[in-house]
Amino acid sequence: MLGLAAALANGLGGAVIVQKDWDGRYLRYFIALGAGFMLATSLLEMLPESIRLAGTRAPLLLLSGYFIVHFFEHTVTTHFHFGEETHTEEYAEPHRVYSVLFGLIIHTFFDGIAIASGFLVSQWLGWVIFLAVILHKVPEGFTASSVMMAAGRSKRVAWLASAALGVATVFGVLTVTVFSRSVGAALPLAAGVTLYVAASDLIPEVNREPGFRVALCVFLGVGLFLGLQQFFH
Repeated sequence: MLGLAAALANGLGGAVIVQKDWDGRYLRYFIALGAGFMLATSLLEMLPESIRLAGTRAPLLLLSGYFIVHFFEHTVTTHFHFGEETHTEEYAEPHRVYSVLFGLIIHTFFDGIAIASGFLVSQWLGWVIFLAVILHKVPEGFTASSVMMAAGRSKRVAWLASAALGVATVFGVLTVTVFSRSVGAALPLAAGVTLYVAASDLIPEVNREPGFRVALCVFLGVGLFLGLQQFFH
């Protein structure tokens, strides 16, 4: 059910840019809050549990997860960033459009793996990973649809692109559900993906913003995590 909720958030992000005008400031605050919360989740919860489950293999698996996303989002794809895409000239060739979408699908597949792996370890870890995922799901869907529209695709295709991210998330949940004994490898891989998305995808978007308000939301994200850890763990 939580995998489906995360998937619907992807669709919501796509619908926002397809159906009506959107004030980009709100998206940037979402990105910043999610960056802080995801960083805290990956380093303070997912990493320690990964070491407990996988032992000395955990750091290598985490690094592998980190570079899997880097390969698909920033090596195969030559131009990608979270948020609204306005560089239409970058997407004149169809393969660039679909390389971005494929990179996002790989990333969202691991979102589903992270949620399911967390719940196999504990209710607390599952819920906190779900919150970390849901905080960046709307920007994910927004980004996928925005890229499609920048490439001149129809609104229907743009929304279907964001919906594809949701399907990948559910597929990630189902994969770990079927292969539940793989949680010792799945959790550290997902931790690496979560760390990459927070530190290499979201934080650079925050750093581009002038002033301090958006940057402050990163600290609010970390504070939100620490507050939940203090009162609910």
